[in-house]
Amino acid sequence: MQFIDLQTQYTAYGPEIDGRMDAVLRHGQFIMGPEIRELEEALAAYVGVSHCITVASGTQSLEIALRALGIGPGDEVITVPFTWISSAEVIPLVGARCVFADIEPASYNIDPDRFAAAITPRTKAVIPVSLFGQMADYERINEIAAARGIAVIEDAAQSFGATRHGVRSCGATVIGSTSFFPAKPLGCYGDGGALFTSDPVLAERMSAIRTHGGVRRHHHPYIGTNSRLDTLQAAILLAKLPHFPAEVAARERIGARYSRLLAGACTVPEVMAGNTHVYAQYTIRHSERDALAEALRAADIPSGVYYPKCIHEQPAFADLGYRMGDFPCSEQASREVLSLPMHPFLTEEQQDLVVAAVQSFCGERRGAALA
Repeated sequence: MQFIDLQTQYTAYGPEIDGRMDAVLRHGQFIMGPEIRELEEALAAYVGVSHCITVASGTQSLEIALRALGIGPGDEVITVPFTWISSAEVIPLVGARCVFADIEPASYNIDPDRFAAAITPRTKAVIPVSLFGQMADYERINEIAAARGIAVIEDAAQSFGATRHGVRSCGATVIGSTSFFPAKPLGCYGDGGALFTSDPVLAERMSAIRTHGGVRRHHHPYIGTNSRLDTLQAAILLAKLPHFPAEVAARERIGARYSRLLAGACTVPEVMAGNTHVYAQYTIRHSERDALAEALRAADIPSGVYYPKCIHEQPAFADLGYRMGDFPCSEQASREVLSLPMHPFLTEEQQDLVVAAVQSFCGERRGAALA
C-alpha cells in the first residue's frame, strides 16, 4: 500500500502527460515556453482571480510575495508554529522578524483571536497556513488585518482545490500561494509553485521578481531572483489539471468515509463550517500516536507525522525567545497527529485495511484503560 500513490496516477494519465512533455521536447522552449502562460491562465481561471504567476517552488512563492509587499528589516510577519518550516523561514530570509500565533485545535489553522493578540505596530503581514487541506477563517482574518493595514498571504500548499463559502483556496486573500511538490493535491514531477492575486500592481512585481526583477529584457526595476517554473513541469500540470476536479471529489469522498468509519476510535478531522476539505493529508489524533504508528507499520500500513516538532522548537528559531508552553494547542497537536494513506486512487479495500488496524489498536488501548 502506498501512502501517496503517484504511480497509479501516472498510469491513468500517462498518454496525456507523455504527449504534453513530448511537445515541449519538440519545440525546445524549456524556459518560459508557451505552456507557462497557458498554465497560468488556466490556474487563474480555476481559482477565480485575475493573475497567476508560476514559480520554482512553494517556498519561493512565499518569499516573492513578501518581497513584492516591500517587507524587510524592522517588520514583523505573523504565522503559525505548527506547519512545515518553509512558512516561517521565508520571513527571516527577507530580513523581517517571525512572530507566532497559536492554532485552533479543531482545524489546525491559525486562531484569529491569537493572531489579533500577536499584532504590534511593526506587523506588516500574516501568513495563515491552510493546513492538511482546508482553509482558515479568512473572513475574520481579513477583517482583523484590514483594520490594521496588514497584508494577508494564504499559504495554500496543502489546500489547493478546497473552498470556503464558495471561494477557492488561493482566492480569499490579497495574495495566495501554493506548491506543486509531487505529494500535493495538484503536483508536478519536481519542485514548483504559484502565486495568485487580483491586484495588477502586485502581479507585475511578483512576475518581475521571479525573473531577476525584470519587467522586460534588460530593464530591472526590482531586486529579483531566478524562480521560474520549468516548462516541462508546466506541461505535466496542464495534463493533470483537467482531472483535478474529479480527484478533489475523490479526496472528499475518501476522507468522509475514513471519518465515518473511524469516528469513536480516535479524533478524526473536523471540516469547519463553510469549508470543503481536500485532505492533502488525512490526519487523525491519538494520545499514543507513536505506538499507533508502530502498530500500523507492523501491519505494513504506511503513515506519517506532520509535524513532530513545532517551529519554535527548531534550533534555527531559538533566537526568537519562545519556550515550550507558549503555544499549547500547536505543541499538543505535534505530539498527537498521525496521517494515514490518502490519495484519489485509494480503494475501499485498502481503506478498510487501514481502518481495521486503527480500530484494533484503539480498541485495545480502550480495553486496557478500562481494565
